Amino acid sequence: MINKRLLIKNLLAHNDESSFYDKKRQLNLHTREGKGKFLKHICALSNSNPANNSYIVVGVEDHDNEIVGDDFFDDSRIQNLVNAFLENPPKIQYENVPFPNLSKDKVVGLVTIKPKKRVSYFKKGIHTILARQAFIRRGSNSIPVEESEVERNYQNTETVISIENISRNSIEHTLEGVMDFMNNRHKDMSPKYKVFKELFVVCWAGLVKKVKGKTYLSRVDIELVNEQVKLFYSALDEVSIEYDQNTFSITEYLALGLNDRTSYYPLEKQTIYFYDNGYYKIETEFLFEPPEYNRKMLFHIYNSNLSLLSKLEKSLPLSGREKKDLENLPSTFMICYLNGFDDAKQKLIDAKHLLKAFENPAVYVSFKEALRILRKMKYDKNTE
Repeated sequence: MINKRLLIKNLLAHNDESSFYDKKRQLNLHTREGKGKFLKHICALSNSNPANNSYIVVGVEDHDNEIVGDDFFDDSRIQNLVNAFLENPPKIQYENVPFPNLSKDKVVGLVTIKPKKRVSYFKKGIHTILARQAFIRRGSNSIPVEESEVERNYQNTETVISIENISRNSIEHTLEGVMDFMNNRHKDMSPKYKVFKELFVVCWAGLVKKVKGKTYLSRVDIELVNEQVKLFYSALDEVSIEYDQNTFSITEYLALGLNDRTSYYPLEKQTIYFYDNGYYKIETEFLFEPPEYNRKMLFHIYNSNLSLLSKLEKSLPLSGREKKDLENLPSTFMICYLNGFDDAKQKLIDAKHLLKAFENPAVYVSFKEALRILRKMKYDKNTE
């Protein structure tokens, strides 16, 4: 079992990016340019490592390897994005890895690209990348080549296996991880842990909240300590947790409403299955059915929110009520988008710089949560 924090440290110890790993300050999958760059590196690393894993580390400064972290990124369906654009797509996995020096809302992202013998190439174009174009790694660069020009390279296998072997977990690392989670990071949030199959340790913590007779946890943090992987983190949403001897399930709920958050809607259920042979798998079931509202009422609310953004753009003073409405604006735009206001999503994305700069940090947190949910819906439908 690999300790992902150790793995990241050992990859960064190589200092320079190579033909089996790349590093990024952050990922931008909101734009076609950002998606294109991400897919290009996936394609190149896959083609350059047909016999071993390759990796992308997210949340690291390029010039000095400083670990600065990035937002928690829980898009398990990111595989659908890869499948949509690449022929012979490799299997990939995105994991969120906490580091002691980072705040609890920041992690280092680890993208694992599984080995694949067949050549990957773009089956359709995106941004400046053309259909049928392939990429390979030369040092730290992803180079475009014709599909027929891809040469299979097996020279990295021993190096990658060596890095993975020295990143194996130990009882010491597991115990230290549990103690840190329980006694330091979340001692004021009723932390709990559960051991599965005498091998796996899951820790979780959150603020207990009872609504209509049902118990939820908010501001939830959940980790699979053995691998130093954060399974779930949210600054806003509520979850319910269930477990038995073989499984651990997380059901995420959205508190949605127009200009408030009064109703709870199940978003998705993530279940981890643990096996006696030291193997586990994660399955996700998407549950969300968006609420429907009167279109005439939505039209009025939508225009009011557009006027609010206009005032923000012009640096005009906001009333107390308008400041509260601004905190709810991202979820309101999301509801409008789900009810047929097709430009609402783009309007929200375009307003990022305004919301991020606003004096109340909760406004930008609400923005990031809304986009996270919209990404889940998009990938769930297997679209680009």
